[in-house]
Amino acid sequence: MDKINLKDLTLEELQDYIINLGEPKFRALQIYKWIYSGVRNFEEMTNISKTLRDKLKSNTTIGNLAINKKFISTLDGTRRYLIQLSDNNYIESVLMKYKHGYSICISSQVGCAMGCKFCASTKNGKIRNLSAGEIIDQIITVERDVGERISNVVMMGVGEPLDNFDNIVKFIKNVNNPNGLNIGQRHITISTCGIVERIYELADLNFQITLAISLHATNDETRNDIMPVNKKYNILKLLEACKYYVNKTGRRITFEYTLINQKNDYTQNAEELSNLLKGILCHVNLIPVNSVYGTGFVPGSERNIREFQNILEKNGIPATVRREMGSDISAACGQLRSQI
Repeated sequence: MDKINLKDLTLEELQDYIINLGEPKFRALQIYKWIYSGVRNFEEMTNISKTLRDKLKSNTTIGNLAINKKFISTLDGTRRYLIQLSDNNYIESVLMKYKHGYSICISSQVGCAMGCKFCASTKNGKIRNLSAGEIIDQIITVERDVGERISNVVMMGVGEPLDNFDNIVKFIKNVNNPNGLNIGQRHITISTCGIVERIYELADLNFQITLAISLHATNDETRNDIMPVNKKYNILKLLEACKYYVNKTGRRITFEYTLINQKNDYTQNAEELSNLLKGILCHVNLIPVNSVYGTGFVPGSERNIREFQNILEKNGIPATVRREMGSDISAACGQLRSQI
């Protein structure tokens, strides 16, 4: 029988588990605090009896991940990690340092089933979901490596988060728990290509996270071509779900828009995007496409990118151009794992 990864459990689930072991409920909180303080084995839990530690060793694991490779940018200090899971699958995490502190981009799945043409993560399809513990352990593993606290989490790494919905919800609860990593929900961003029914479910949970929508096109014909998910959830359905999310949570949505030269970066596209988003509490993050081998996609000129941004802002849509980080270490999602 497989051992239980303690990081897969919420505090409430851990309490139930400890009670079922015949131990007092308060032990669960002690254990919970230990696993999120970064301990790597049960012997470090010094206020837990040896009897309980032995029970835990026999039936559970703390679920440590292993850093297989690490690259550090000489341009801006961005760190790119290839992380090995217990079943010898691989995921990626990227650590970025800003004036306000460290932000980490983490993965939600091994591979991805969404098939977006501009993304390296989809090349070999989806292998499996990450557990809640494997998701949060990326943060703990990288914090241990740098010896610093991470204050912002972006789930834009390998995988489609809302295709792993239950584990994402459990992750949010654990990462936000004051006895866990204690990262505020407003410091957490979840990115999705647009699984509509899950956006409604997420809205109803009323988390105060930031939802980022990978839009990347202004009409169904173009989006169908570069994002197969649009054939099931077209732009109209997606934007209706986004409006519901904003109304339910009061949170501003970020729309991610990857600019691909002579594909979706014309001035007409900027005008169309302005019309689509009019009246939605939102912000647009413009992303010059990464030149991933085999896609044929390249970014447009700096001038065209700025013109696109100016049209949005002229039409009352706040927009910024994402600053490229870690360009000398190919820090974009999926580029490292695809080389294995």
